[in-house]
Amino acid sequence: MSWVKNREEFKQAVLSATRAISHNSNLESTSQASSRPPSLSHISLQNPPRSSSQINSWRGEADFQAFWHLYHKESPSLKMPKIARDFFAELELSRVEMIGGEAFPGAKTNLSLFLEAEAKKNIDNKIPSINPLASNLWLKKLNGDELHEDSKNIVNAFLSAAPKNINKLGKRLIKAQKSQEDFQLIALELMKDLDLMYEPQTNSDEESLGDESISEEQQAQDQNQDQEEFEQTSEEQVIEAQTEGIADEETDLIEEVQAPIDSTSIDEEIDLTRNFNADLDQTAYEDYQIFTSQFDEIINAIDLATPEETQRLRIQLDQLISPYQTTIGKLANRLQRLLQAQQNRSWNYNLEEGLLDTAKLHRVITRPGDPLSFKQESESKFKDTVVSLLVDSSGSMRGRSMTLAAICGDIIGSTLERCYVKTELLGFTTKHWKGGDARKAWVNQGSPSNPGRLNDLRHIIFKSADDNFRKARKSFGIMLREGLLKENVDGEALAWAHQRLSKRNEERKILIVISDGAPVDDSTLSINHSNFLDNHLRQIINMIQTQSNVELLAIGIGHDVTKYYEKSITINRADELAEALLDKLTELFNG
Repeated sequence: MSWVKNREEFKQAVLSATRAISHNSNLESTSQASSRPPSLSHISLQNPPRSSSQINSWRGEADFQAFWHLYHKESPSLKMPKIARDFFAELELSRVEMIGGEAFPGAKTNLSLFLEAEAKKNIDNKIPSINPLASNLWLKKLNGDELHEDSKNIVNAFLSAAPKNINKLGKRLIKAQKSQEDFQLIALELMKDLDLMYEPQTNSDEESLGDESISEEQQAQDQNQDQEEFEQTSEEQVIEAQTEGIADEETDLIEEVQAPIDSTSIDEEIDLTRNFNADLDQTAYEDYQIFTSQFDEIINAIDLATPEETQRLRIQLDQLISPYQTTIGKLANRLQRLLQAQQNRSWNYNLEEGLLDTAKLHRVITRPGDPLSFKQESESKFKDTVVSLLVDSSGSMRGRSMTLAAICGDIIGSTLERCYVKTELLGFTTKHWKGGDARKAWVNQGSPSNPGRLNDLRHIIFKSADDNFRKARKSFGIMLREGLLKENVDGEALAWAHQRLSKRNEERKILIVISDGAPVDDSTLSINHSNFLDNHLRQIINMIQTQSNVELLAIGIGHDVTKYYEKSITINRADELAEALLDKLTELFNG
C-alpha cells in the first residue's frame, strides 16, 4: 500500500485538468461533495484520499463534472415529478460519461470506479432497485462497458423490476447518444415505461367502488389516450426548450432547482382553521376560534418586493451583518466540523491498510514479528435531517431585533446547507394593523360575540427546504422591508410550520422559532379575553413537544421565551450570537 503525498498540490493539478477538459478555465472550485448533475458554476471536489488505492475513484468524481460541462447543453427544464427529473438527469450523465470515456480512456476507468463506490452506497442503504443510478449503469452495460461487482448487482436488480422491452429503448438511447435532443426524447419514453411521469394517486373507498363499474377495456383506452397526450406534450416541450435557447441563464437555473411547496397548493395550506395537523390531538384547542380564514395568505417573499427593492434590502442586510463576519465565520466553521464529525466519526481497526494505529505501535517492540496495525474512518448513519426556521415578522421586531433574526437565519441556513442538512426559512405576520378584511366582515355581520381570531394572516416563505440556498438568500433582506412588519399570531404560525415539516420525508425534523416574545394582535385581543392568543400558543407548543416527532427549539431575541418553550436561548446582542447558537445547536444535534 502507498500513500498520497502533497495532497493539496495533487488536488490543484486535478482541478486544472478538469478545467482544461471542460474547456472552461473560469470554473471555480469548492470542497463540497459533488452533486449529480453537477453545478453549472463550479467544480465540487473534496480533498484527495490518503490511500492511493482510492485515488482513481476520487478522480472519477472530477471527470464526470468535466464531461458534463463539455458535452451537455443547458436548456429550460421540463415540468415533471421529482423522481422523473432525477432519472432524466442521471441518463444525461450516463450519455456524457459514455462520450467522454470514449475520448479519454483513463477517465473511463476512473468513472467506473467512482460509480462502483456509489453503487455500494446504494446497496448498503437499501435503495430501491428502480433508482436513477441503476439506469446509468444499465445503459453503460448495454454500451459494452465492463461493470464491477456491486454495479452488476444494481443493474440486475433494476432489470428484474423493469419492463420486458426496456433493453430495446436502451439500445435506441445508445444509438442516439451523440445527439442530446434525440437522446432526451427517447429518455422521456423510457421514464413513461417505468411509470415515473405520474404522481401516485390514492382513491377513496367510494371512488374505488365506482371504478369497478368501469370496464377494463374502457380503462385501457383511457390510459392509452392519456399516455399519447403526454407523449405529444413531452416531445413538444423538449423541442421547444431546445429551440428557444437560454435568454436568462440565472432565471432558468432558479426554475430548475426550485420545487413546488411541499406539493401542496396555497389554498390547501391556508386551511388553518381546524386542520393544523391530523397527527395532533385537536381537542386541546377546540376553544380557539377563527372568524374567517378567507383573507389569509401564504406568499413567497420574492413576491412582496420589486427586484430593485429586493437587491437594495439584501445590500442593506449585508452591511448590517458585515461587522460580525469574523464571528459568523467562526461559528459556521465550528458547527460544520461538529456535524461532519457526526457524519463520519467511527473507526475500523486491525486493518492491513489505512492510517497507522499509533495506539498499537508498542507491539513492534514487544513482538517484532507482528505486522503493523492500521485503522480507517467509516461513515456512521447520520439521520437525514431537515430544519425549519420560523421568524417572527411582527412590528415589535423592527430594527435591531429583526437584524438579529435575519443574521440568525443566514448563519444557520448557510452552515446547515454546507453540511447537507436541508433548511427552510419562514416568516409570519398579518396583512393589516388592527384587523383588515376579516374585521370588516365581522362588523358587516353585526359584530357577533366571541368571534375568535380577527385579522388576516400573512405567512411568508423566504426559502423552502428544496430551494437552492445561494439563490434564495437574496430574498432574506425582505425581512427588513418597511410596511411588512405588523402583528403576530404565533400559535397558528407554529402549527403551519409544523404541518409543512410533518409532510417531509426526512427522518429527523427540527423546528427553530425566532421570536421576541408573546403573540399580539390588537383586533383579536380587543374582542376576546386577554389570554386568547397566549393560551393557544402554549397548547400548540405542548402538543408538538408531547405528540410530534418534530424537535422544537426557540431563540428569544431580546426577551426570555422560556415561559413558552422548553428548549430555548436568549440573545440580546449580535456579539452573543455565535456562542449562544453554537452551544444550543451542539446540544440539539448531539441529542
